[in-house]
Amino acid sequence: MASNRKNAQRARPVSRRRFLEDAGSVAALGAATTALGPFAQPAMAQTDLRKQILAIPGVDKGSPTDADWQKVGELCLGATKANVAAGEFKGVELTFMGLNNQNLHNLLFRGFLKPWETYTGAKISWIDLAQADYNPRLQQAIATGTVDFDVLEMGAPFEGDVCGKGLASEMPDWVKKQVEIDDYVDYLKPPVGTWNGKTYRVTIDGDCHNFNYRTDIFSDRALAQAWKAAGGLGEWAVPKTWQQVQAATKFLKGKKIGGKDAWGYLDAPKPWGGFGFYFLGSRATAYAKHPDDKAWLFDVDTMKPRINNPAWVRAIQDVVDALPAEPPDQLNADPGTAAFQQFLAGTGSMLSWWGDVGSMARTSDTSVIGKIIAFDILPGSDDVYNAKTGAWDKLASGPNYAPNCAYLGWGIYVMARVNGDAKKHKAAWSAAAHLGGKDLSLWTVMYPSGFQVYRTSHSNVDEWVAAGYPREYISSYLKSQFGSYNHPNRAVEPRIPGIFQYYSVAEDELAKVFAGRLDAKTGADNIAKAWEGITDRLGRANQIALYKASLGS
Repeated sequence: MASNRKNAQRARPVSRRRFLEDAGSVAALGAATTALGPFAQPAMAQTDLRKQILAIPGVDKGSPTDADWQKVGELCLGATKANVAAGEFKGVELTFMGLNNQNLHNLLFRGFLKPWETYTGAKISWIDLAQADYNPRLQQAIATGTVDFDVLEMGAPFEGDVCGKGLASEMPDWVKKQVEIDDYVDYLKPPVGTWNGKTYRVTIDGDCHNFNYRTDIFSDRALAQAWKAAGGLGEWAVPKTWQQVQAATKFLKGKKIGGKDAWGYLDAPKPWGGFGFYFLGSRATAYAKHPDDKAWLFDVDTMKPRINNPAWVRAIQDVVDALPAEPPDQLNADPGTAAFQQFLAGTGSMLSWWGDVGSMARTSDTSVIGKIIAFDILPGSDDVYNAKTGAWDKLASGPNYAPNCAYLGWGIYVMARVNGDAKKHKAAWSAAAHLGGKDLSLWTVMYPSGFQVYRTSHSNVDEWVAAGYPREYISSYLKSQFGSYNHPNRAVEPRIPGIFQYYSVAEDELAKVFAGRLDAKTGADNIAKAWEGITDRLGRANQIALYKASLGS
């Protein structure tokens, strides 16, 4: 973290930023659109408080600092003060476990909660985990019965492991009111955040992978001429299908724009603690998620894996085929590298990622692409695999789109171990409610935090524009987010026990495929065999029942 913003400003790669921003001034925004349908209407009146916090530090004014986080946290204490008396939690000590990924998550929570600690009298100690270490650390605590934390940052996919085993504390009604839980987007409402009808989660994030692309690359006349001369199909334009992504990526190898390499799509093949599997998923959903079938990871009646069907094998092969046309050593790029060290820093022209990229492009010191980036839902496919018939279908409506609602977002969970202490129980839930507050949430989704939009009220374009985001830019971004959440064929992962056991095994096998040690089908078959073993160990009948419930079947 920068000690102050002036130092951060001096550290920026100014010449590179200036080059890219100049390029952006003449680039068209391609497929970006200002139409948001029902989401264009203001969700609530702009309050003075929301205006005040959104000016800290201001869009396009560099990365926020710890002082900014503390100031925002203090300004958003109103809801806490309505439910908690000053000094009410004096003597309470809480342990909080979460991520320190990209110097975000827990580090922001510290800043947001320092004024909460000062007001309430409680003290918090922290367990900080890297993304790749998160799942092993959590699973160890679950397996050994050594939960050594009171508050946990966790994603909904783990609810089967944690809530299903009675390790979490049920949310009190006063917390539901404080966080205004009805404002969550529909796909993050129950059953997400619940188990057996009880609510456990304060949502602080909504997740989908969207498509980020460079407008200067796809509006460049020289590249358009070269594309035509090379016999490229159609006009040189932003890809709308994965078939077009593949073609553009292979075409761009060796090409230049403004004297710099114009790379295509950026894959993230390096394992990332199970989280890297989502990036193969984003290549696969358009192939594997049929509009007539809710399932796409397993057969719903048997839990037979689909990871080795033709749709998934095609997605795996796509990565194998694209890697030689991607930047050198891309094989060793994990998702964090691809997003923050490559794409935001000006390498590559296409990337699938969570919504962090769109907000950080305009609010992070490391970004040089803020004026030459636009967004869409994930690419589609010319055809989609029908797992029920074993055939590839071409839809009368055109390409199949199936946005990957990867991970269902981070939330804050209070552990059941506080239930026997009323004071500690209320303190833990108050801390969680502060982090999940409606006003604070708007700040976190606009600035670097690790979180993306998850409330209906986040769709108010005017609030984003007032904060400093260009209207065309933010309309494109929000359309990619809400268009994914509300897509009729969205791919939502199952909240079943052991989901990251499945993902972690898959990452290990995929690494062998991407390194050339196995072919795509053999690697996929190995994953399927391992997944069958996991299902049998966890109990097939129970997994089937929970899988059906997660799909609404």
